[in-house]
Amino acid sequence: MIAGPKTAMVLAAGLGTRMRPLTDNLPKALVPVAGRALLDRVLDRLSEAGVERAVVNVHHFADQVEAHLKGRTDLKIMISDERAGLLDSGGGIQHARALLGEDPIFVANIDSLWLEGARPALEMLKAAWDPAQMDLLLLLVARGNGIGFEGPQGFLMDEAGRLTHSASHDVITPFANVGFGILKPQTLDGQRDAAFSIVPIWHRLQAAGRLYGVVMEAFWMHVGDPAARNAAEARLG
Repeated sequence: MIAGPKTAMVLAAGLGTRMRPLTDNLPKALVPVAGRALLDRVLDRLSEAGVERAVVNVHHFADQVEAHLKGRTDLKIMISDERAGLLDSGGGIQHARALLGEDPIFVANIDSLWLEGARPALEMLKAAWDPAQMDLLLLLVARGNGIGFEGPQGFLMDEAGRLTHSASHDVITPFANVGFGILKPQTLDGQRDAAFSIVPIWHRLQAAGRLYGVVMEAFWMHVGDPAARNAAEARLG
């Protein structure tokens, strides 16, 4: 196993509105897929990749998430509390900044699952990480190799692996972000502690030539709604 980040930021605070009615009384993070909670499946991947500390943000049914996480002994779990208000993808990472340390971290969404290919996806991500060139390295999936690659929004990639983000309806992008990456946490320094999207950070890094990607060999499953959950369960068996 290649050495990589020992700390991960796990974005688990969302309302899960598209997952209703499954999230009427349950946080999206704890929705079961083939008998295991989404959050546990993501933490399992991170643990396998050598992560030792996971910072998990909480908001929706936060008490349930915190109680559930007490059952994990393979990782040191730290809670980033967003009960006062959701902070979106960028704001959630920034709010947890003091817990994340100064070394590069994994960033992970809780609705992203996959069936491994010949090379484990997070090992590919770690192998491609080059801090001299990159501030953010995104794990990508090729269009047609997953469930949940919806609409035109996604990424173009040059020969060196540098990314260009596009939401244009005139361009069919070949790659989508699967919600995992390696980030230098200093990239968000200077941002105010408030709700904001990570997307403008992508654009800033793109302009500086510091946004890169690596394409997984795995079959990706975006578990965003009950139908996608059922499709993932069918593939996971």
